[in-house]
Amino acid sequence: MNTVVRWPIELSRGPVVLRPWRLQDMRAWNEMRQRNASWTRPWDSTRPPESIDPPLTFAGMVRQFNRRARYGTMLPFAVDYRHAEGQRAVLAGQLTISGITFGSASWAQAGYWVDQRWAGRGIIPTALALAADHCFFTLRLHRLEVAIRPENVRSLRVVEKLGFRHEGSRARYMHVDGEWRDHEMFALHADEVGAGLLSRLEHSA
Repeated sequence: MNTVVRWPIELSRGPVVLRPWRLQDMRAWNEMRQRNASWTRPWDSTRPPESIDPPLTFAGMVRQFNRRARYGTMLPFAVDYRHAEGQRAVLAGQLTISGITFGSASWAQAGYWVDQRWAGRGIIPTALALAADHCFFTLRLHRLEVAIRPENVRSLRVVEKLGFRHEGSRARYMHVDGEWRDHEMFALHADEVGAGLLSRLEHSA
């Protein structure tokens, strides 16, 4: 177990909360995924035909995520959003920091998506800024990457807003929506973030 990465943790700023997945999220997760099927399908990772990994149930996903988080290789966050004062927070999306590596690499990769009904409210930029600041300032990672399909305009806006640097294209980089797809690569290094991405986001508003 990696003693650098603490789990479970919760991160928050304003109405946005990042927290671990819970088994009791299953109903909200299934409803959100069904309602957003056409919205997320072009960007959803898929298993190639030659994959030997068995399909995961929601409970299996939660157990696997939390096991990897306890071993320090992943930060799998549910994204909650409180859309009005006094209202209960609702499940609004997902943000995952994966591939956490220390030593000479000291890097990780972020992936995210948001429920269509809450898109455009700054939820994911805030969530990514929260997670990135945790990676850089708490875990002391050197590098954070984001891989985005070139057609995913909304996701590209997120990294542009936060100042991620475009590093180029990777052909057939990841299996998405049933095919190996090209991705654009974006990254930030610790010495590029200054006071942090939350601070950068708030000053750009």
